[in-house]
Amino acid sequence: MKVVSALAAVRRLLETGAVRRGDTLLDSSSGIYAYALALACHRHGLRCHIVGSTTVDRTLRTQLAVLGATLEQMEPCSDLKLDQKRRVARVREILTEHPGYHWMRQYHDEIHYLGYEAVAARLREETAGEPLTLVGGVGSGASTGALAHYLRAAGADVRLVGVQPFGSVTFGGEQVADPEIIIAGIGSSIPFGNVRHAAYDVIHWTAFDAALSGSVELLRRYAVFAGLSSGAAHLAARWERELDADRTVVFVAADTGHRYAESVFARHAEAVPFDRLAPRRISDQDQLALPWCRMSWDRAPAPAQAMVPAPAQAVVAE
Repeated sequence: MKVVSALAAVRRLLETGAVRRGDTLLDSSSGIYAYALALACHRHGLRCHIVGSTTVDRTLRTQLAVLGATLEQMEPCSDLKLDQKRRVARVREILTEHPGYHWMRQYHDEIHYLGYEAVAARLREETAGEPLTLVGGVGSGASTGALAHYLRAAGADVRLVGVQPFGSVTFGGEQVADPEIIIAGIGSSIPFGNVRHAAYDVIHWTAFDAALSGSVELLRRYAVFAGLSSGAAHLAARWERELDADRTVVFVAADTGHRYAESVFARHAEAVPFDRLAPRRISDQDQLALPWCRMSWDRAPAPAQAMVPAPAQAVVAE
């Protein structure tokens, strides 16, 4: 998913002279973005340095090595907040040591929106201007948020439904922890400047167990082998489709299921049938409870704890 984003961002940096061939691009990642940035750097003759999450697996480490990227991986940690804070702290240390490196700031620089413009145009073309419900992980804000932005700018009727893991601060769910593994990439324990909270109409919080069922159902019913965040989005999309059958529902499947072969798909016997799953409808984050909740966000602004201090906000990329 993030390949389109990273390629467009790197092209813009080269076009504007912000970076030149041979320079080193630096960022933190839990997986997908690291691979995307490594591909973009390899294509354009740039060096790539990644500070990786504890969730980065052997397959991704091998892919990064083949592409010539260097990886610093955090020590094992089950605490999403600690993992992210350590990665950001390490990035700042590296920048002090190597001030010539360019920090991509995928969480804060809206240059990462650019690559989704072409995807949005393709979606609009294939859906023939029908009213859309767009569902997907919120993450750094540069996927569902960007797609909705470009679709709406073109005049499309779009309801935006964001998917979050429990424990994420982005929409005020940090007080409820998931006892299972982290759903990497779709939530955050720290504020992200790229998330446009006022773009979202509905938020779903899904725990590991519910997302597992969504991923297994995707493979069983549709032969789509996708990751855990895709399972969570599939779950939410199916529910939104039941609520409003007059709208075309599109959901974002961010990555393949390979890194979840053992942690998710090997546990397929635990998957709960879809007809036995339903979200708890809530009106306030204090009502959040595992394994699945749905709340109308109604394009409200960011909760106080998810707001980025002014100096950290990025300049909007036009």
